[in-house]
Amino acid sequence: MASEHIIEADDSSFQATVLDEKTLPVIVDFWAPWCPPCRALAPTFEALSETYVGRLKFVKVNTDIAQSTAMKFGIASIPTLLFFKQGAQAGMLQGAFPKAKLVEAIEAFLGSGPQPHA
Repeated sequence: MASEHIIEADDSSFQATVLDEKTLPVIVDFWAPWCPPCRALAPTFEALSETYVGRLKFVKVNTDIAQSTAMKFGIASIPTLLFFKQGAQAGMLQGAFPKAKLVEAIEAFLGSGPQPHA
């Protein structure tokens, strides 16, 4: 992983990394290494993790490893991005979106606009 601002979480660390986070909102990328759209999204996710340092926590969850977490959140297709505030899911995007769409969704999530859902 290229960015030092992305945390990898698995079944054992998801609770502490995402759900117990009370300072920053969190965006979680559910992905797998064999998934072409996931690989296409990765550079954008990494770039945005640099842009939003201190405003948003970026987490990646490999669904091949963290199968229980993926099932708990109903991840049926990847990539899926879940947005969390104060430990509660607050939005979702499914698919590999262009950077502009992700920025729009993140800004809506961080601000008071409509929550991301696609």
